[in-house]
Amino acid sequence: MGKDYYAILGVVKTASEDEIKKAYKKQALKWHPDRNLNNKKQAEEKFKELAEAYEVLSDKNKREIFDRYGEEGLKAGPPPQGPEGGMPSGFTSFRTGPGGAFNFTPSQADDIFQQFFGSRSPFGSSFGGSRGFSFGGGGDSDEDEDMGGYGGMGGFGRGFGRSSAGPRKSPAIKREINMSLEDLYTGTTKKLKVTKMLKDASGKEMPVEKILTIDVKPGWKDGTKITFEKEGDENPGMEPADIVFEIKEKPHSRFKRVGNDLHFTASLTLRDALTNPVVEILTLDGRKLRLTMPDIVQPNSKQTVRGEGMPISKEPGQKGNLVITFNVVFPTRLTDEQKRVIAQTLPIS
Repeated sequence: MGKDYYAILGVVKTASEDEIKKAYKKQALKWHPDRNLNNKKQAEEKFKELAEAYEVLSDKNKREIFDRYGEEGLKAGPPPQGPEGGMPSGFTSFRTGPGGAFNFTPSQADDIFQQFFGSRSPFGSSFGGSRGFSFGGGGDSDEDEDMGGYGGMGGFGRGFGRSSAGPRKSPAIKREINMSLEDLYTGTTKKLKVTKMLKDASGKEMPVEKILTIDVKPGWKDGTKITFEKEGDENPGMEPADIVFEIKEKPHSRFKRVGNDLHFTASLTLRDALTNPVVEILTLDGRKLRLTMPDIVQPNSKQTVRGEGMPISKEPGQKGNLVITFNVVFPTRLTDEQKRVIAQTLPIS
């Protein structure tokens, strides 16, 4: 009985392309020979088997052949043409060995791993990759940001599934963009100047500059990713790399974001806390929010103002809440007269 590539990756037969990729990445890291020195021979076999399963299931043509004929049919080559048991229509491109059969080699396992992680070893730098994209410059201005040349920034990203009918794809390039909470509240436009290298067949490199524009939507969160497909370095025989920008939220001096809510700490004197205080808060879009507390404010008590949090990017017009925590500041000393007045004024219990 032949191999069950679905069982090898631990996915169901109806698994999507993304599910197959995720399963391969998880298992390949677990079974990489460099991480299994005590049982390296077993790990090598498992590592090769995982890559073979991914190679078949990530390719539409091979997957259809495997689903109909199993491993034996895939590796034996195309069956005789005819109305009974012939090849499915459209099967014109898949990696073959002698006689037209699928033939998987150990070196291909390393190639597939490198496509995902930019290195043939899990202990190599996750930003190892080939010579190419690097970034420089600031990142806080709405003006053009110079992201420099492209050196040494391979790594994780989208688009690593490969088809044997086309060229391999260069590892994606990742870059973080620091954003203020104000910009994530109101939305903004970021223009990023990148310089990518084009390399011809002779190895000669030519820098090309381009402006990439990111329309930051109100409510975007820390970790939001924006992908520019095939905008990275170009090397002969390979698809250009994707460029992936990831939003990083800068700490704020007054607010802390928790999901779609904003948290704010209001400091009150003891007198204000006892006498129906008024609290003024400068919002992220420059408004003055004036709140009158209806009763005595207890230390560390909270007040929620609905609809004054962060915009919800997937629900236009909706916002989270503003959660206010009250810090009551007690006086450090009182005069005898002040103590007498307080003793006469405040209830005993």
